Amino acid sequence: MVRALTSAQIRAARSLIRWSAEDLARESSLSVATIRRAELADGETSMTAANNHTVRRALEAAGVEFIDENGGGGAGVRLRKPGGKSSRRI
Repeated sequence: MVRALTSAQIRAARSLIRWSAEDLARESSLSVATIRRAELADGETSMTAANNHTVRRALEAAGVEFIDENGGGGAGVRLRKPGGKSSRRI
């Protein structure tokens, strides 16, 4: 099962790829209000599983990798290494 994204992961992912909330809304076909609400949440967002999946896929397609929480630290994000899957740029 894929873990729900946290608000911090979404904000950090957008920052890494220099996307605005509007960019993410467009790429995920969600409303800007949905993105902003998700980013204001404490911890995991209140997005539906479908919206969570859509946001994750849009950010991954742009080159973001999500890191699950582990024994060494909390959940996070990083950029995929060059030469991985092709990424979209806005």
